[in-house]
Amino acid sequence: MNEATIKEITAELRDKLVGRKFGKIFVLDKDKLAIDFRREDGAYLFISASPSEHRLYLIKRRVKELNSASLAPGPFANLLRKHLTHAVLTEIEKVEGERIVRMRFTTEPEIGVEESFEIVVQLTGRSSNLFLVDSAGNIRSMLRESKGWAIGEPYQIPIKPEKTDQWQEPPFEKGNFETLSEALDSYFEEKSRKDSRDTLVRNAKNAVKSRIKKKKNLKKKLGGDLEKHGDPEKWKRLGDLLNANIATAKRQGDKVELTDYFDDELKTITIELDENLSLPEAAETYFKKYAKSKNARIEIANRLSAIDLEIKKEEELREKLKEAIIEEDWDSIRRFLPEKKIRPPVKGLNKKTKVSKYARDYVSSDGLLILVGKRSKDNDYLTFRIARSLDIWLHAADYPGSHVVIKRKGREEVPQRTILEAARLAAFFSKAKSESKAAVRYAERKYVNKPKGAAPGLVSLASFKTILVEPGVPDFESG
Repeated sequence: MNEATIKEITAELRDKLVGRKFGKIFVLDKDKLAIDFRREDGAYLFISASPSEHRLYLIKRRVKELNSASLAPGPFANLLRKHLTHAVLTEIEKVEGERIVRMRFTTEPEIGVEESFEIVVQLTGRSSNLFLVDSAGNIRSMLRESKGWAIGEPYQIPIKPEKTDQWQEPPFEKGNFETLSEALDSYFEEKSRKDSRDTLVRNAKNAVKSRIKKKKNLKKKLGGDLEKHGDPEKWKRLGDLLNANIATAKRQGDKVELTDYFDDELKTITIELDENLSLPEAAETYFKKYAKSKNARIEIANRLSAIDLEIKKEEELREKLKEAIIEEDWDSIRRFLPEKKIRPPVKGLNKKTKVSKYARDYVSSDGLLILVGKRSKDNDYLTFRIARSLDIWLHAADYPGSHVVIKRKGREEVPQRTILEAARLAAFFSKAKSESKAAVRYAERKYVNKPKGAAPGLVSLASFKTILVEPGVPDFESG
């Protein structure tokens, strides 16, 4: 609202509110209030001190509507109630040359000792605020904490920046509306609806875009994994050549000369080998690489094919989203948003324990609490203070990282899906995070011991199992 509009709305409010008593306050947002001045037409004074939406005018709403939109009152609203309930609004004036409105109130004698207060409505952009000022001119409370003002100090008008064209802008046109308040309320309500729809469209687009990007990144990662495994035929060929050249190979240090029996001209090739391996052992190593690479190619090819189909489906959905946006089909657009996940209630955790200080918490797809230590000292606290003897303990094998604990429900078996999800977290919150696969050890907490004098986070295991997983934060399903 520019200065000219504020000047006109102040005159309108003076005509409609002066002489009326301060009534109920509705807190509509952290920066927005509606105040009942007991008008017969059901109009309420609406004040927004939001830096981006500062405004002041009358609105007409049903009490039921305001009650349902209300938040719990904060310190500022409570202090207004304490000092101004039943107080009479005696004057409303706009400070000359400023986007500031002062509303003066006087308590009636029958309420007690007569006092006077002001609500200063500061509609000044980033410094927008509401102040409760006493008769001595000192600030008793403010809606938003702001630099330059302090409780108990005199209220000072903020220093105005250099004048721009906004100071010469004409007032808001009320058009066919009877009052300027009605025109402003209609404009801002429509703007709010448009902003909400724009946000809905933007979020829907981002959701589809994010899913496509995620699948393309996974496809790229799988391509990198495939490349790491190498060509299976190459590994098989080297293994066969090593076996075929056992009697004739010439070896010097880590280099071995072999006759290439797969070449028509029987050329000699040189390959590098670990000096500690014999030729048959080296051949066996290559055959293992061959088997691993061959199996990986089949598995990755199947996954890539499935991902391509998923990407195609998402791209088709993106086209449908474009159609829904053109048709302004808001219900259809909402279906593109990700579903809000409801965390199931968690059992088996002492409420008095301040877990968040020491660990991150997740809920598995089966509804079990998974705790992940934050630092080395936190790992010790999680493992030896929070975890119980039958809880499942996990840690990345041979890599520094977080201790992970699955809170068990009594003696019930922990589902394999939950163990897999917890193992992925253990690998992700460790130095193995960047690996395509990582080994994770797990055991009941009773098998985890702290060696005497060991550094924070260091433990020994009396018994454990190992699981191979892809590091990451699982997309937990509802169990």
